[in-house]
Amino acid sequence: MNDALVPVKSDESRDKLIQLVSFNLDEEEYGVDVLKVREIIRMPIVTRVPNTPHYVEGVINLRGKVIPIISMRRKFGLLETESDKQTRIMVMDVEGDLMGFIVDAVRRLSASPAARSSLLRR
Repeated sequence: MNDALVPVKSDESRDKLIQLVSFNLDEEEYGVDVLKVREIIRMPIVTRVPNTPHYVEGVINLRGKVIPIISMRRKFGLLETESDKQTRIMVMDVEGDLMGFIVDAVRRLSASPAARSSLLRR
């Protein structure tokens, strides 16, 4: 996960469009490559797991698969808030494994010229 954001080389991606799912975390809006997002779900009950890093919320059972859930607020040292009706889990493919990331809200799907984007999700 440490190489999740990488610069886009404009010579490779000139005139290409990338599709992004945008989401909110605190007061900021971020985007992630739509091809990495498997699904977006409402907050279920998360089972806590002992002896995990502080940012691991726990795990969920998603149609028979155990998915680890990461609190993006904890990961980035943001003030914790209660989940509300807009809180979502973005289930994503991370190096071949499914992981869930808790975000404040998912906003929209958008296309952006890759040459103008400074960061792209791998």
